[in-house]
Amino acid sequence: MFEDSSVCGALRERLGARLSLNDSVRDNHGRDESPFPPVSPDAVAFPESTEEISWIAKLCSEHGTPIVPFGAGTSLEGHVHAVRGGLCVDTSGMNQILRVNAEDQDCTVQAGVTRVQLNDHVGQSGLFFPVDPGADASLGGMASTRASGTNAVRYGTMRENVLSLECVLADGRIVRTGKRARKSSAGYDLTRLIVGSEGTLGIITELTLRLYGIPEKIASAVCPFPSIRAAVDTVIETVQLGIPVARAELLDALSMKAVNAHKGLEYPERPTVFFEFHGTEDGVAEQAAVVGEIARARGGGDFEWATRPEVRSRLWEARHAAFHACLALRPGCKGITTDVCVPISRLAEVIEETRLDIEASGFIAPIMGHVGDGNFHSVILIDPASEEEAKNAEALNHRMVERALRAEGTCSGEHGVGYGKLAFMEEEHGDALDVMRAIKRALDPHGIMNPGKLIPASK
Repeated sequence: MFEDSSVCGALRERLGARLSLNDSVRDNHGRDESPFPPVSPDAVAFPESTEEISWIAKLCSEHGTPIVPFGAGTSLEGHVHAVRGGLCVDTSGMNQILRVNAEDQDCTVQAGVTRVQLNDHVGQSGLFFPVDPGADASLGGMASTRASGTNAVRYGTMRENVLSLECVLADGRIVRTGKRARKSSAGYDLTRLIVGSEGTLGIITELTLRLYGIPEKIASAVCPFPSIRAAVDTVIETVQLGIPVARAELLDALSMKAVNAHKGLEYPERPTVFFEFHGTEDGVAEQAAVVGEIARARGGGDFEWATRPEVRSRLWEARHAAFHACLALRPGCKGITTDVCVPISRLAEVIEETRLDIEASGFIAPIMGHVGDGNFHSVILIDPASEEEAKNAEALNHRMVERALRAEGTCSGEHGVGYGKLAFMEEEHGDALDVMRAIKRALDPHGIMNPGKLIPASK
């Protein structure tokens, strides 16, 4: 029993009440937003400093105790499930904004700071952090899963916006992966090795992030289209022409029906793109005019504009609420979320093929996505009591991934791998997967860091 182990005794002595073996606390830390059944850790630690996490890692390394990092629990592929038991390390208490440098447009934060918390703080300096996965996730968790979201088409993902970080390795060593300079040619790029590693190489404790000036003008628009092909082709041409659109979000007709019902809106229930433009007054007007012409040439309707902050907030709240809105299409259902990304030139055909596959399957499964960078999702609605539906939904998701891989895409554009997509890593990466395994063994020789995630075991 973990409760009677020497590891538990040492943790109790060091952390006191900040170590919990309470069943409800453990259960809450063994679940995320994925459809997988919760798997609880043996205990949950609430450290308050990098030094405490270093001490915890040394202790766990000496005894071979698995460590599962935990941010806000908003991940979607079982990242925080303690599939081999062990200790969950919750970084939410490390939530200090350590420094904001307005002149250099960067900041340093502890891993438990959330996206909304940071933007509320830096907004006072006329700055913002653009990576927006929808949930108010912790920034450490966002870096660990290489999160992106609605703004990625213009501002990039966490990969482009983490300048450096501090990380505790499996043996307790504390490493800093870079400086505040915007570029460097000195050594291996450890920052981007840790970003997206899903806690399998270490625990992120601090991040230095790129910030941006709040644009002079922000305008959002909703445009309905006669077909998914017309909507996607409009976005493709927009990107290919180099128009710096900030957001281009697709919702299919079924998604729009769900959003209308959920939010009491009256948008046309047709494939729809939510656009947003950032820049100067003249620049935004020019961008919008060109995109409007592209849309009209493909049968798009007139733009429904939102320029006042409160109206724009309602518009994007509707987009971010799409998942929960879709669940209401089949009351009592469970939503299986999917996530693939393909080259933008292949996006329309892959979405169309996916839609036909969904219709043939008989499932209710709306499609939506960040189509400006080739990323789209479906929410497959199943009866949680039906093993047959769960099996068929898994097969549908598998076919979606296979379709993306054939189009030279990836099994995940932003949700990550966790253990939900382990089965696809061999096909996507081939021999490169052995290189990843070698890196994992070098940094975590005892395999204690978030075991069972991201890197499948050798066959």
